[in-house]
Amino acid sequence: MELHRNSHHVFRIMYHFVWIPKYRKKVFCEPYRTSMEMIIEKNCYDYDIDLEELELPDDYIHVIIITEPKRSPSDIMQIVKSISAREFFKRYSDIRKKYFWGGKLWTQSYFVETAGNVNEKIIREYVKNQLAAIDKKEHKIQQSLF
Repeated sequence: MELHRNSHHVFRIMYHFVWIPKYRKKVFCEPYRTSMEMIIEKNCYDYDIDLEELELPDDYIHVIIITEPKRSPSDIMQIVKSISAREFFKRYSDIRKKYFWGGKLWTQSYFVETAGNVNEKIIREYVKNQLAAIDKKEHKIQQSLF
């Protein structure tokens, strides 16, 4: 995964999200699957969210998203879930009446995890050894001056 840049940040933030439709209904068969994929892709594009991967089995959604540090996972889910539900119901009001009588397409819950190039153990070791690495550099610099 490459580094991303904007005017004030250099970052590499990737999230893996999974969420399900209300009542765990298996609604994302064709043509609804393709339609929902297009809705989510457009939604991410409109809000400058980089959608890396998207998979829609019949009853849940997996996405991998790269975003700027200013966007929290809850903000991303609010954007993606609210707009995708509104657009989907606009296109398919019959699905809303048949399966989602409560008026909501998604459950409130979702799963999120960070994804990256290194695991937690490597990061912990890196952070823990920072002071020792700095001391070692300073010691070498002091010795080379004399």
